[in-house]
Order: sequence, then structure tokens, then C-alpha cells
Amino acid sequence: MRILGPNVFGIYSSASALNATFVAGDIPRGHLAMITQSGALGLTLVGQAAVERIGISAMVSVGNKSDIDESDLLAYLQGHDDTHVILLYIEGVRNGEKFIDALKTTSRVKPVVIIKSGRSQRGAMAAASHTGSLAGSDGLFDAIARQCGALRAESTKEAFNWCKFITCNPLPRGESTVIITNGGGAGVMATDACEKYAVPLYDDAQDLKQTFTPVIPTIGSAKNPVDVTGGATPANYNKAFDAALQSDPIDTIIGIYCENATFTADHLKEMVETNVERFRQNGKLLLFSLLGGEETDGYLVEARRRGVPVGDDVYDVVSTLGAVYRYCRYRNDAPDEDADATMDFAAIDKIVAQAVAAKRYFLLAHEAQKIMEIANIAVPKSMNAPTLEAAMKAAESIGYPVVMKVISKDIIHKSDAGGIALDLVNSKEVVDAYEAIMRNCRKHVPHAVIEGVSLSEMVQPGVEMIIGARRDAIFGPTIMAGLGGIYVEVMKDVAFRALPLDRKEIQTMLKEVRSYPLLLGVRGEGMKDMDKLVDAIIKVGAIVRRCKGITDIEINPLVVYEKGMGAKAVDVRILLAKG
Repeated sequence: MRILGPNVFGIYSSASALNATFVAGDIPRGHLAMITQSGALGLTLVGQAAVERIGISAMVSVGNKSDIDESDLLAYLQGHDDTHVILLYIEGVRNGEKFIDALKTTSRVKPVVIIKSGRSQRGAMAAASHTGSLAGSDGLFDAIARQCGALRAESTKEAFNWCKFITCNPLPRGESTVIITNGGGAGVMATDACEKYAVPLYDDAQDLKQTFTPVIPTIGSAKNPVDVTGGATPANYNKAFDAALQSDPIDTIIGIYCENATFTADHLKEMVETNVERFRQNGKLLLFSLLGGEETDGYLVEARRRGVPVGDDVYDVVSTLGAVYRYCRYRNDAPDEDADATMDFAAIDKIVAQAVAAKRYFLLAHEAQKIMEIANIAVPKSMNAPTLEAAMKAAESIGYPVVMKVISKDIIHKSDAGGIALDLVNSKEVVDAYEAIMRNCRKHVPHAVIEGVSLSEMVQPGVEMIIGARRDAIFGPTIMAGLGGIYVEVMKDVAFRALPLDRKEIQTMLKEVRSYPLLLGVRGEGMKDMDKLVDAIIKVGAIVRRCKGITDIEINPLVVYEKGMGAKAVDVRILLAKG
């Protein structure tokens, strides 16, 4: 027998007319299923759905999840015919890998809208790696939700806007969008909102001119947003909508109405609802933002309750359209085969076992470099030196310039302890650097056992990236990539995903990084070696997935050179599981 709860406020099913909840009164029937971890908020969500006239197909309070959890319910609702969209409120996920599988497969069938509390940094746990500390924030969950095709809402209002639209309208046939407005300022605001929510505006200037110039006033604008001017009447709007309806490249219209003496609110209903229905019948979408006084607001509230796609704020309307477009992109984009790498994982396990036997839970630099060599990820030429004399010989053997780093099991963050010296060009600088590193490390970490230093070739400049993979306590193997170097914690220009990944999803992850254009080449530079970068991400992910003794791998920086020139893992940090 499966167990729901404890600490729940009940369940509801429209199919069997079962209302075993604490909800006062009847629950309206419809096509929205709700799963909630909070009893009090769950009751509030049902009340808000009733106010919005959103009918419920099923509603389950999961409580403390002693057995049945949100993943089980997502799997059940996949095949629930009465459910067209799922609204999920959660505070935390217990079995992240199970949740990811359920969310991915469910989102392929129907939209899942998520409200999740805990966005703040206050609850984030610090970790011994940059990857761990950055992943401890809400960013990891947010990235995984996007990866799985879920729509994460900022608020209950936004969530209900999305759910209401999806349950009352067909999914769009495409994304080519045009704004038609009688207010120039409102049109500019809508344009800003489209950029914010990734709604593509149709920008074929010649076609827009041919489509709209014949049907708008001469002082209007046929550019997108199309301005029918402040003197527009219902007839002017209808002509512009007719032209958009007959234009094959245009998929969606955002209609903006600003109440004025020329077009008062008493003519709104016929203009709005007649055109919305015509667009639906022709496989297109028409949404409205209605801005005005008491009469406009009165119609808007009444129309929303009947499922007419209207809103009182352009950002709310465009946010809804952006969410629908994101969902359609996920559903229409068939996944590729998961990328994997072949290497001698047994040899890696042996290195890990030797470190654990020595009661060490991270690898030393030369051990981490050996694993990179096994994975066929290029590393700088390097030698270890237990003494100053050995360091001088190593530098001569490698060839100047060189980098010097302290070797100590007690010092993980070498730069913080002053344990790194760069660009040493002769023997005198090697001597000075050696003495400075010893002095700095003894000052910052007095108890540290220092085994010497490592000398490495000074790599040529390139784009410094960071790749981090870790076995997350909740979501299992995850990967991070982004702008690397010493400022990674400050810039936090990184993106996350759950493993495994296909190559296409890795490319999508990299494009989320703000500094991604650096990889494409700037100021006369050539495009960087994206294939080697993607390969490194795949290999690091494969190691964390296959080698259970490794909890974290971080390459920072991975210096990426121009296309065909490869990439080098300059500094590699690997943490091991305890027990």
C-alpha cells in the first residue's frame, strides 16, 4: 500500500468527484492539476484558482513525503486525460535524480509550471570548491528546471497567468510576433518586455510595410510595433488584425489598447473577443494588454474569468507568451543521444583508492594531472620539486617562463594562501618565488605540511573557462561551465546542468554564459576551439558519473585557444568521497 503524507490537507479528483480536502465549498472542475508541498499555501492556491475561474482536474497535498512524492505524482499525471497543465509548488526535493527523470518525461507530454521557494542565498551551503559554493544557490535548481522543460514562475500571479492561458488556448504554431498598439509608449514597453522574455519580434521591414501600410492611418507606423495611432477606432484595429491574420509569416499578435476618447471601453468586448476567436480558428494567437480606467478594468476582470487572453500589464502578457514559447521549444526539440566518453576508469579509481588509503580526501596536483592525461585532456608540462635546488633544475628542464605552485595536502586554495607564482623567467625569480611561497603558506596555514612545489610551463593566453562537475547531494551528478580565472566567485558567470547531457544541450548551456561571445572571437580574434571545450565538459562529466569515489572535479582555468589549437587544463582540483 502506498502512503500519502503525513501532514497533508487531502486530495481532489474531478474524474471521480472526490473532494477529500479541507477546502471549504466546491472545487470547480477543469484541466489544471496541482501538487503542493505546503498545506496552507495549497489551500490558498485552490482559492486563487477559483477566483481566476480556473477549473481543477486533480489536486494532491504531498506533505512530508514519507512515501509518495512529487515525482510519483508527475508520472501519474502524464497519462491523466483531464489534466492539460500541472502546477507544482515545492520547497525542496529529496530524490533529485528521480525528480529530473519525472520532470523531463512529463514536460514532453504536457506543461509543468513550478513555484519553488528558497531562492535566496541564505540557505546556500559553502563547499570546498567553487562549483560547490555556486551550486549551493538556487541557480542549480533553476537550471535543471529549464533543462527539463519546466516553466518556473516568480510568483503565484505569474503561475496562474501561465496556467490560465495554456488551459484556454492552443499552443502557438510558431514564434513570429507582432505588436499592434494605439499608444507609442506602451508599444516600446512591450518591445522591452519581448527582449526580456525572449519573445522574437518579426522584423522583415519590407513585408511589414506591405502588410500594414494600406490598413493604418498615414501618420501611423508600419514598423514592429505597429502603431495605429491614438486616434484609432475599433475599425482601425480590425483592419490591422485582418492584415496580420492574412500574413503567413506572422504567428502571434500582441494587441495593446490604451483607453481614450476616440475608443472608449464600451466597445472593447466586441473588438477583443471577435478577433481572439478568429485568430484561434486560423491557428494563430492574439493576446491583449488593456490599459485604462475603471470601465476598462471592469471588462478586463470579467473577460479574464471567461478565459479571454487579456491582461492589465504588458509585462504580464509578454511573460505568459514567453513561457509558452519556451515550453514549445522544449517539446519540439527532440533530444539527441547522451554524450559519453571512453577512458580507463579503472586506472582513475586506482589513483583515488591510493589517496583514500593515505587518508587524503583530495588529490595532489600531480595525481589530478594524471587523471587529465587518462581522460586525454591536455595539461601543461609539469614537474614536482621537493627542494629549492630541485625546483631550479625542474624550471630549466621545462623551459622558461614557468609557474610555481605549493604542494600540500593542507592547502586546497593555493592562491588564497599565496602559494602560486606566475611568469617566472629565470633562476633568480625561481629562487625568490620559492622563498615567498614558503613564507606565505607558513603564515596563512601554519599547520600545513608542505611537500615542495610543482613547476609548470607558463601557458599562452586564451579564453579562461571553468569546468566543474560534482556529485550533488540532491540532484546527483551535475556539471558547471562558465568564465574562469581568479574572479569566478565574484563574476559568477556560469551555467549548470544535470548529467548526462547531449552535445546540443552543452552548447545551449554555454550560450547562457554572459561571456559566451568571447568564445566566438572578439576584436579580430578567431573563433575558439568549441569542440575541445565541449569534449572536456563531456569527459569531466563522465568521470564524476562513473568514478563513485570522486565528488568534485574542477578545472580552473581551462584555457581555450583558437579553433584547431585545443585547450589546456591549467589547474585541476579533485575532491574525494569520505567513507
